[in-house]
Amino acid sequence: MITLPSSDEMYKALLDKNSQYEGVFIVGVKTTGIFCRPTCSARKPKYKNVEFFSSTKDALTNGYRACKVCRPMKTYQSNPEWLTPLLKLIESQPDKKWKDYELAQLGFSPSRVRRYFKKTHGITFQAYLRMSRINTAFLKIKEGQTVTRSAFEQGYNSLSGFSETFKNMTGFSPGTEGQIITINRIPTPLGPMMIGVTDEGLCLLEFTDRKMIETQLDVLKRRMKSEMITGKHVMIDEISSQLSEYFEGKRKVFDIPLVVPGTEFQQKTWDALIKIPFGVTRSYKQQAGVVGNVKAVRAVARANGENRISIIIPCHRIIGSDGSIVGYGGGVHRKQWLLKHEFENQ
Repeated sequence: MITLPSSDEMYKALLDKNSQYEGVFIVGVKTTGIFCRPTCSARKPKYKNVEFFSSTKDALTNGYRACKVCRPMKTYQSNPEWLTPLLKLIESQPDKKWKDYELAQLGFSPSRVRRYFKKTHGITFQAYLRMSRINTAFLKIKEGQTVTRSAFEQGYNSLSGFSETFKNMTGFSPGTEGQIITINRIPTPLGPMMIGVTDEGLCLLEFTDRKMIETQLDVLKRRMKSEMITGKHVMIDEISSQLSEYFEGKRKVFDIPLVVPGTEFQQKTWDALIKIPFGVTRSYKQQAGVVGNVKAVRAVARANGENRISIIIPCHRIIGSDGSIVGYGGGVHRKQWLLKHEFENQ
């Protein structure tokens, strides 16, 4: 059974508010009787006044109560409660161009909204709205709706303005052949993940703080000859639902169509990963043998590292020949958590 990192390591992560340790441990503060997540913004306790747990359940069992600052009983980085009413309004009025004074009239601070979207999605609030409108229009055009009708339904006053915005954001004109990858962020117990889908299936699922994610996005866009737009998609909802079942220990196999452009060797390696059962691990050498070349250990490791669909293509199930937990783009501690989770829910 996989154990927690050392106390020194976890305490340093607590001081650094390191998001890679979300889901890995919970800290109990002896002097206050509360427990927190690693990224809590409250004043940090002294080393001698903390103890670490692997779950909120363990912290509660030991008499601690949840912190009101970081709210460790909630899924990490789910949408904040203050934003939920605005998101519902945006969803109910997708063609509306929200102005600052309208947000203020509804009780939302425009600057707070801007900061949230910039920090969470990496784009401005207005850019998020534009992307959502273009994404909705693109889907309707693909379903057979005319470009003109789609333009006016999404609040554009002229067809030329809509066409120019559409082409600037997607790289092709509305009504011509082209493909959009719809991206968004979804919360998980291990931190937020970026998800990307097309009508054909899932092509991206990565932790947002992965160092190589920007490179992966560029590779994906190039190989699929696509552009990415933030928005909603029915497939994102389905994948989010299945991931929730996985994290709750209720799902061991995913039923999701995958879009995995890559070399023949990469695709062969990824297909072999999918066939590793829930709760089972395999060494890099064993994986190389399955792929067909026991000497291709380094090539297999590279292909694993280039996997763009975490968890569902379970590269976390590959470990060192000596049983060590090494080599995971999302962070070794997340890999430890995932393996522990699967071991306990077999």
